[in-house]
Amino acid sequence: MLRAPLAPAGLAEPDRDCPLCPRLHDFIAEWRVKEPTWFNAPVPTFMPPAGETDVRLLVVGLGPGLRGANRSGRPFTGDYAGDLLYQTLTRFGFARGQYAARPDDGLELVGTAITNAVRCVPPGNKPTGEEIATCRSFLIPTIERFPRLEAILALGAIAHQSVVRSLGERVAAHPFKHGGHRQIGRVTLFSSYHCSRYNTNTGVLTEEMFVNVFKEISDFLSE
Repeated sequence: MLRAPLAPAGLAEPDRDCPLCPRLHDFIAEWRVKEPTWFNAPVPTFMPPAGETDVRLLVVGLGPGLRGANRSGRPFTGDYAGDLLYQTLTRFGFARGQYAARPDDGLELVGTAITNAVRCVPPGNKPTGEEIATCRSFLIPTIERFPRLEAILALGAIAHQSVVRSLGERVAAHPFKHGGHRQIGRVTLFSSYHCSRYNTNTGVLTEEMFVNVFKEISDFLSE
């Protein structure tokens, strides 16, 4: 059984002025004043044109980057992490078109959706444990909304842990490991280090390591 959400039951996308996390709500309000042309709101799940029934893979990141998704309104759009993620998705046929770091660049997902464990940009890219738990209210119904979902890719330990909890399991029973995968209920959870510039610059994650994770997912979905 999935945990009961704090948001209204079954609501997968928060309201533009979602008040559930006061710190994040206030931070976004500050940036609406500073940058009124930015998106500055909870970033919705990026969906394929065919909709929910087409999704077999769900990619879950940590949260929007301040000048990335918080500015653009599309997950992983406008920062380095998106460059690597969308390049790799396209390589394996999970996306098509040209990624140009804009929500109107025409890039389309194929059988894939992308979301975040925390939908609002957190100060310093560091959400609190309470904020992660609160936003799980939306991650749970997001996972449930895809009837053909077979695989979830969690980017980073926090996303991994939130997905495990969303699936009703204990984190201790399913520890994070880059390149790891495990069956949890109806889905297989794959995990990777986050594709952030920091991780790639420090060698924590190489492009080859990231590509290998997607190769495993592609092979799994081809079986």
